[in-house]
Amino acid sequence: MYRLWIVLYILFIALPARAENVTGSRVLLSEADSGQWEAVGRLNFGGKSFCTGALIESDLVLTAAHCLYDVDTGRAYRPDEIEFLAGWQRGRATETRGVRTALAHPEFGYTGDNRVMRVASDLALLRLDQPMQNASIVPFDTAPTPRKGDQVGVVAFSLKRAKSPTLQDLCSVIARQAGVLVTSCDVDFGASGAPVFEMINGTPQIVSVVAAKAEMGKRKISIGTTLEQPLRQLKMLLKRLESGKAAPLTVASRVLPKRRILAGVQ
Repeated sequence: MYRLWIVLYILFIALPARAENVTGSRVLLSEADSGQWEAVGRLNFGGKSFCTGALIESDLVLTAAHCLYDVDTGRAYRPDEIEFLAGWQRGRATETRGVRTALAHPEFGYTGDNRVMRVASDLALLRLDQPMQNASIVPFDTAPTPRKGDQVGVVAFSLKRAKSPTLQDLCSVIARQAGVLVTSCDVDFGASGAPVFEMINGTPQIVSVVAAKAEMGKRKISIGTTLEQPLRQLKMLLKRLESGKAAPLTVASRVLPKRRILAGVQ
């Protein structure tokens, strides 16, 4: 397994920096077949960059920690600079919310050369300013890390497909190591924070979050964090933070007063 890391050329993808055509099994979701994925949304940061996120509660978004930082300056975005567009399809959102709390995993460091080690804690939770109200937006459950060879899928936005999500459901787990999941999913810039799904009893459940795109030889792959321990730690810290029992542990851990609901995006 150690040799695997030697051949990985890892590119973090918080900012959409270049365009690629949708290839392989990636399919642009139409309005008709996107209903199952309404809880996947686009996250906009300071009008400058975007990532993908997914609801795991009616007011809680799971995404990648590195998305919370300005790629040029390393500055953590304030919660009031972030918005979540649930069900973003053809430039319109089913519902749009602001963010009250933005919490990166306390072990994640935005700076540093060891990108592989950063992936294992590249996870963040965003508490929205109001819960989603539309019944079509159903938060996803999370599930234990899949095994090598298991089939998974990714729903994500990208630079080329910034107004509608794409679905890649014919990829699989290549390897698991030290909190990191390597899959054959071919993702693009903008897919950071995208949920990696496994179909369990016919229902998609989140098993990882995309942190990076990479190459293994000439093969395009994606790398994400496993969820069990880091997500459990994040939820506990968020609960303590919001109850006033814990001080923010990272510069991306900030809380704002509740904001008003934002109407749908035009």
